[in-house]
Amino acid sequence: MLKVIIDTNVIISAALSPKGNAARIINIIDDNQEIQIFFSSEILDEYKEVLSRERLNIKPEAQICIINTIIKVGMLIKPTGSEIPLPDESDRIFYDAALEAGATLITGNKKHYPAENFIVTPAEFLSIWCH
Repeated sequence: MLKVIIDTNVIISAALSPKGNAARIINIIDDNQEIQIFFSSEILDEYKEVLSRERLNIKPEAQICIINTIIKVGMLIKPTGSEIPLPDESDRIFYDAALEAGATLITGNKKHYPAENFIVTPAEFLSIWCH
């Protein structure tokens, strides 16, 4: 089973571009029992907060659908904090969750993380998963 953590920027891209790579990933995770998404309560809170930002204009139904999908197919974890320096400390919740779960971290902002082979972009994930 492939374990994944999804950065908020991928969730937002999925909501804004239903035919893009990020939306394809959400659909694959929802439809495929060989992929397990993990999240922490902090990650879920961030998803909810960012999805509801007025300037993004994401319909409430779409917000609820995305959150419910993650809760339905995902597994809640409580990561321990790492001390690895990150370029953007606000992304620590995703990095630490990936370490805790032994998961692939899917992000549109690889520059916010150390160069690690478990951190991939949506396009890289799809090229690995769909080849």
